[in-house]
Amino acid sequence: MASTSTLEKRLYAIVDIETTGGYASDNQMIEIAVAIHDGEKVIETFESLLNPNRKIPPYIAGFTGISDEMVVDAPQFKSIALALYKLLDGKVFVAHNVNFDYSFVQKAFSDIGITYQAKRLCTVRLSRKIIPGFKSYSLGNLCQQLGIDLTHAHRAGGDCNATAILFSLLVRKDSDGHIEETLKKSSGELNLPPNLTKKEFDKIPLSPGVYYFHDAKGKVIYVGKAINLKKRVASHFSGKNESERKQNFLREIHSVSFEQCGNELVSLLLEAQEIKKLWPKYNRAMKSVDMRFGLYDFENRDGIMNLVIDKSRKYFRPIISFSSMYEAREYMDHLIKAYSLDRMYCGFEKMEWVGGQVVQKRRLEDPLEIQEYNERVQAAIEALQQNRETFALLGNGRQHDEQSIVLVEEGRFVGFGFVSKDTPLMSLEELGNHIKPTPEFSESYWLIRSYMQRNVADKIIRFN
Repeated sequence: MASTSTLEKRLYAIVDIETTGGYASDNQMIEIAVAIHDGEKVIETFESLLNPNRKIPPYIAGFTGISDEMVVDAPQFKSIALALYKLLDGKVFVAHNVNFDYSFVQKAFSDIGITYQAKRLCTVRLSRKIIPGFKSYSLGNLCQQLGIDLTHAHRAGGDCNATAILFSLLVRKDSDGHIEETLKKSSGELNLPPNLTKKEFDKIPLSPGVYYFHDAKGKVIYVGKAINLKKRVASHFSGKNESERKQNFLREIHSVSFEQCGNELVSLLLEAQEIKKLWPKYNRAMKSVDMRFGLYDFENRDGIMNLVIDKSRKYFRPIISFSSMYEAREYMDHLIKAYSLDRMYCGFEKMEWVGGQVVQKRRLEDPLEIQEYNERVQAAIEALQQNRETFALLGNGRQHDEQSIVLVEEGRFVGFGFVSKDTPLMSLEELGNHIKPTPEFSESYWLIRSYMQRNVADKIIRFN
């Protein structure tokens, strides 16, 4: 049994609220209940409906049974704020999924100029530790399994009373001191999602890699990359969690897995590959339509070869790819000057200044002129194709005696792998034996080129 002498020195405010919606930044409380607990029993209670100054959504009214008529004469939060603050001040804030209730209460105080902060305990997290083995740790399921009388479910008073009984049970069964450990400032557990255990979080290394958040069924809902995996994962749980998307995201996280990559580049490539393959629910950036650019060639109806810059297209491989329109236009200018190409047939202006006036540029019509011009365009294309790089980029591995290999052949990303630093890497064939082939995606070569510009010290083996 936990030491009651330690717990008696501290009071706990067990809180439950009902709200107009699921996130604090754009919703209001419509009911609040508080039970002050001395570590053994409830010694004081408070309960009140609240007027949110807005309509209660029908689904909320149906879920809670609280209607607009019930709150029309109820006090606004500012009317009870001082009394509530005195009740909560100096107490440990306890709730089932504590960050949800805490975010609403803290925001409501902040809106009227009161700063409220408190130590927190989550009865979901504590229940997972102290009474493990349940399939679900919802308040309703725990009450049913533990024989706790839950009357007036989904009303603040009923849920608060049930949470107080659950908390008393957890205190009695906490033989390993989980409550005191959680309250230590250094534990870092209070910011974790309610369904993610600290034990699992502690397994995450400090090295570069890719991490995966999973839901209750094990499905990947988010993929991210990091130079420091633990620090990056922790950053998802820090700060205020007031938005609806953030609240839903945190509630759905039940586990985290990771893949160590050794360095930033492999992490970037694996992250992009996994997002394309898994299509996680909460990833946005790389799921959006590709906006990279490419240089394409075509022959118009007059038989003239044209070079154009366009967005990368799934079934058409560009002669060369670019990270931005600016980069593409700069490169096109270089080609125009180097091969005396006509800007009109390179997707640029069709007008030019002559004698201080803007006139339509002359179109090529003579067959010999067209043939000679097409030969210059073809020479530019052949030069580009011949200059497609084949190289291997070597970087740090997952262990100190290992190195990573990222292989590019003729401007196309082939894949990456890991080998011992003692492994001789002399030929393209030998390198290929250590590479896990990867499906090419439009961002791959751009990611590699961008990384190389920022990391000129990395070792490169070139083959052409």
